Amino acid sequence: MKKKEIRKLSKTEILKNLENAKKDLFNLRFQKNNGQLKSPSKFKQIRKNIARFKTMMKGEHA
Repeated sequence: MKKKEIRKLSKTEILKNLENAKKDLFNLRFQKNNGQLKSPSKFKQIRKNIARFKTMMKGEHA
């Protein structure tokens, strides 16, 4: 998700997306341990999105 898209979201939507991103990261870790991971670059994308969501919560939408 891009910065511009995140800025348009409400506080509840950001929280929901943050929770989903954390679940996705958890699932990716399981896939990695089981040898089923197809796209390792997803880790970086999801971690960046989590950081963006947390930053928006701390900044403008707090």
